[in-house]
Order: sequence, then C-alpha cells, then structure tokens
Amino acid sequence: MKAIRPILVATLLFLIVGNSGAVVTNGGKGSPHTRAAWVTETGRLSVLTHTRFWGKVRETKSGTDNLTHAFTVWDVQGLVALNYGLGKHFDLTLSPVAYQDLNQGAFDSYPWDTFLALKIGSFGSKASSLKYGLELNARFPTGDAHNVMWEDYTAGKTEFGFTGLVSYAYDPLYPEDSFNMHLNVGYIHHNDVGQMLTDDKAFAAESQVLSPSQEGIYSLALTIPTESFDYGLEWWGNVWLQRPPLAAASRENYLYLDANVTYKPYRWFSFFVSGDYRLSADKDETIGPRRAPAGLPNYSTWRMNVGAKFVLLPTSIFHLKERDILMQKAQSRRELFEQIIKERRETESAEEELDRIKNERRKAERELERLRKILEGQQQTDENKKLEKMRPALTPPK
Repeated sequence: MKAIRPILVATLLFLIVGNSGAVVTNGGKGSPHTRAAWVTETGRLSVLTHTRFWGKVRETKSGTDNLTHAFTVWDVQGLVALNYGLGKHFDLTLSPVAYQDLNQGAFDSYPWDTFLALKIGSFGSKASSLKYGLELNARFPTGDAHNVMWEDYTAGKTEFGFTGLVSYAYDPLYPEDSFNMHLNVGYIHHNDVGQMLTDDKAFAAESQVLSPSQEGIYSLALTIPTESFDYGLEWWGNVWLQRPPLAAASRENYLYLDANVTYKPYRWFSFFVSGDYRLSADKDETIGPRRAPAGLPNYSTWRMNVGAKFVLLPTSIFHLKERDILMQKAQSRRELFEQIIKERRETESAEEELDRIKNERRKAERELERLRKILEGQQQTDENKKLEKMRPALTPPK
C-alpha cells in the first residue's frame, strides 16, 4: 500500500489541476459544507484547492432551418482556501474564488468573489464530547458580475453574517479520528438595498432592491473515519427571511444531500470527492433575463466536488512518524485523565464543604432553638415574679 501512495497522490493532483477552478465554502475543520465547532491548531496553515461542477445538455430548435441543436450548459466554480490557526479559540479562513462560470454572455470571471471567515470555537470541557463555537462571515464583491444563475444569490455588495456551531465527537481528545457530527445554523445579510439586479429596462421594477435581502442557512453533517478513509453525509440548505426581487436568479429555498469520501494517505495531505443531490422541488420564481432557460433547473440538480488539502505549517508534520503520533496521543490522554481526576477531587471537596456547611447550619438552628426556649422560659419567670409582687395589693383585706 505504501508503494502505491505516491502514484495515487500524483493521480489525484492531476485530476484537480485538470478541473479548472474549484469551490467549497469550508476551508477549515469539518465537512465540505459544514463547519466543525473546534478550531485549527495554533500555528497550523493549510491550503485547500477544490473544483465544483454541474452540466446539462440543452436542445433548441433553429428558427431558420427548424433543426434541433444540442449543447451542454456548464456551471463550474473554483476556489483556493487558506486556513490558519490563530490561537486556542480562533482560526481564520480566506477563500478567493479563482474561477466562476457566469453564463451571461461570452465571458467568465477570473477571479470572482472573496470570502473571509473568523471562527471562535473549541468551547466546552476538554473531557466533553460536545464543543461549541461561532463563525463570523463576510463576502467581498471582487468579481466583475453577479446575480449568477445556478449559484447562491449575491447582488455585488459586501455581505456579512454569522453561523452558530455545535459539534459532537465520540473521542473528545481526537475528534477527527472518531465518529463526529456537526450542526450549523446561520444568518446572511446581503446588504443589497439600492442595487439593480439586471440592466434590462423592461424589468427595471423587478430588478430594484428596496429591502435588504436576508437569508437563513443550516447544515447537518455526519462523519465516520477509518485509518485511511473518512465517509460522510451532509444535509444543507437555506431559508429566505426576506426574499430578493423577482429578477434575482436564485430566490427560492433549497435543500441538498451530500455524500463524500476523503482519502488520507498522509497526515499533511488529504483528497476528497463528493456528490450533491438536490432534494427540494424544481420551482423557478425568477422573471426576466436571469430566469433559467426552458428545460434547465433553477438550482443545479446535482453537483460533483473534487478537492485536496495540504498542510504547509508547521513543517514538523512532514517528519512525524507513527511512533511520535502514538506517544503524543498517550501524553494527551494522560493529561486528560489527570484533569478529570483533579476535577473529580475538586467536586468531592466541594461536596464535602457543602456537607460541612449544612452541618454547621443545623447546629446553628439547634442553638437558636435552645436560645428561643431559654428566652421564653426567662420571660415567663419574670412575669411570675411580677405577679407575686402584685398579689398582696390585689388581695382584698379579710
């Protein structure tokens, strides 16, 4: 197996280079469309190259010769993502889209828009299987054209949003080496008020954005890792909170299912292939020049994804041996066990302190009760003495 690994890596790299461009929105920890709540290790720099494509044959009839002509409509997008671990609870991902099919004439975009994400995560007890986080997102309109068919809506303005992250791992110490799952729920503000979505004057009223378009996003991912392969499933989609105008190419809700396989020949390199399949109905509410042509869906029915990730820093990862990794894991687990024992002792100590406080309280209550009885008895004695003194004066003479 070790002898053929370099051949497999070279073949996979050839496949990636052969597919011009790529995009996957998640260049950090997690699945292709779903972020993990834990962050990248401090000082680790990785680069992701990824290609996503969809195509469909369309047939049209010529108005002159009445013959049927066929051609393939493609939607290809390409991205390179840089991910860097900033600290214990922070990482940063920069994702410029290197290529985008615009399907708006004879030109495409080199490059297109740029995405920036700051993750604040890895919150939760070290011994807990649950981790929590939040990711802040921004999209910068560095491309030439927007409102693109078969792509997520954008009007060519700087967009911003956030995503809440929850992750579960069977092994909390090495979450990516055991069964793990992730849930993301987010919000996108498209910041598009005042934009004109098309230049067609016949649809000027339907193209003008009068209210800011706002979108909810969600995803759920499951991953089953093995020594050399990871197998995953994802469900991801959107819900419009404030829809864009009727001339928007993508103004409907969608839901996709993604199945993915990741090959991990080395600690510093991995390669994945995944397929997206749309579960939502093929409903097109767009009017105007950005409406999908007859016979084509409003969102891609399916999409293929191909990507590879390389770790660039620290360089020590290139020299790690299996023995070193096992020793690191053993050391980490020992530290975790010591922390658990310490927390348990602190808990036991706290419980003992609570019991002592309860005993002292009971003693104080008993003392107060005794004092109350003494005071009541003393008060009764004083009253009896007063009555005895008053008795001669109250007794009539014989």
